[in-house]
Amino acid sequence: MPSDKKNAYILTPYFLDGLEEEMMSLIKPGWQVVEPSLPVGSKQERMVEIHTVLRDLVFQSLVAGKKPVSVAGDCCSTIGVLAGIQQAGINPNLIWFDAHGDFNTWETTPSDFLGGMPLAMLVGMGEQLMVDEVGMTTLPEERVILTDGRDLDPGEQQNLSHSKVRHYPDVSDLLKAPLPSGPLWVHFDVDVLNLEDLPAVSYPAEGGPSSRILRQVFERLAESGQIAVISLSSWNPELDLDGRSRDLSLEMLSILAG
Repeated sequence: MPSDKKNAYILTPYFLDGLEEEMMSLIKPGWQVVEPSLPVGSKQERMVEIHTVLRDLVFQSLVAGKKPVSVAGDCCSTIGVLAGIQQAGINPNLIWFDAHGDFNTWETTPSDFLGGMPLAMLVGMGEQLMVDEVGMTTLPEERVILTDGRDLDPGEQQNLSHSKVRHYPDVSDLLKAPLPSGPLWVHFDVDVLNLEDLPAVSYPAEGGPSSRILRQVFERLAESGQIAVISLSSWNPELDLDGRSRDLSLEMLSILAG
């Protein structure tokens, strides 16, 4: 996927605080790469450094009049994305495509996995160390749509039911539902797709929309003209032996990016 004049592609080749060297093959002319100087410290301290560099690149892209397109190895990178959006003075509505809810807290998580918490973090729930350190402020729950989210832990389901986050279990609902007004930030975790279409994911979940349905939804969002920022959480390159998951993910991303 080449760079272009209206989109600013930003690659964060990390899964949490670990470098994913396979992702470096995605770099195209004009892409920016998050290259932090990582401290010797805790996982979250190292992730803060990654998110801070990403925040600054998102901010710089927006003030230059471009649409940031973030490609990263995990959903926690959205903390840096939102911090950059906010620094640019934009108050977005977020549409979060994901097989999972990412809405756990330390009290509800069965695994202590930070990657299962970022959407909760964005709306001010649970763990907030990285949010505070990167200078992000809470995104109001009513400005968030989670779609699909077919694989929810029991406590996560309870957290969602008590929140103002709108949950559309069927992605095709977004073909007809009214879109929020104002700028949109679309987050696309590629594991939202069904495994027949996109099998190379680290946390597979049965079910999910076909690539045909998701393509239609993404076309509608792109045609709205409201998308200000896009973020993608990657397939697992080590599992993508035939490149099929990579190709489909980048195809879907190109639809969103216009």
